[in-house]
Amino acid sequence: MSGPSTAELRAAMPLVTVRGLRVSYEERAVLAGVDLDLFPGETVALLGASGSGKSTLMKSLTGFAPISAGAVRVAGHDVTNLARGEMRTLRSKTGQVFQQFNLIPRLSVLTNVLTGALHGAGAINLLGGFSSAHRRQALSLLDRVGIAHKANEPARSLSGGQQQRVAIARALMQQPSIILADEPVASLDPKLAGTVLELLRGIAREDGIPVLVSLHVLPLALEYSDRIVGLRHGDIVVTGRTAHLCSADLAGLYTDDARDSAPASPPHPGSAHVRLSV
Repeated sequence: MSGPSTAELRAAMPLVTVRGLRVSYEERAVLAGVDLDLFPGETVALLGASGSGKSTLMKSLTGFAPISAGAVRVAGHDVTNLARGEMRTLRSKTGQVFQQFNLIPRLSVLTNVLTGALHGAGAINLLGGFSSAHRRQALSLLDRVGIAHKANEPARSLSGGQQQRVAIARALMQQPSIILADEPVASLDPKLAGTVLELLRGIAREDGIPVLVSLHVLPLALEYSDRIVGLRHGDIVVTGRTAHLCSADLAGLYTDDARDSAPASPPHPGSAHVRLSV
């Protein structure tokens, strides 16, 4: 009987490993000993009220948050001990999708996607001379997200949902090891939000990369993620496979009277762990 394939072994090993992560700003603790694993091909929804530490956790994965203690490894990089050049490399391989899209409104959709290749494109391309290979790749990615027909239009002419698809294509242009999506559907109506989240989930599965997406709408998290991680006051208090959780398990993340009932012990993503009294 043959053992597991190389692909299966890689899928079983986390691309992101966070242990005992603490982040403080001016003696105010924002993250208080967070543990987290992200595996290839999965979409993980990060939930929590405003100020719970969601954005700080995402920033810590690329060195944009001051790590006070703990260990963070992303795609083989020890984030806590990276030299400046290595940090730039890590960030260039981290796809970022933002709430406000962060496109350049006056430039074409195609050019906005091409900016995702700037890190490896060379100095001449900073002046606009992207190669034909890069242009073909950008058009292919626009086709993948369903808006290749908008390639030559200015980004400002697109709807919010279309602009977010451009932003996703730009992130894919980086050939990322991981995608971090910080409230990517907060400004979209529910129908468009669902299509964007389904697109991100499909990318995770097809490309075998983790997608960490912060959300504030429980039904969206329950429908479009493989696993849910809930933060409260800088601590993970809910974690588990989405199929094993329900709205009642998560509602306490947004109430003032939720109390921890057991010590934190985030499990392997095959199980559910809920520490809220809801």
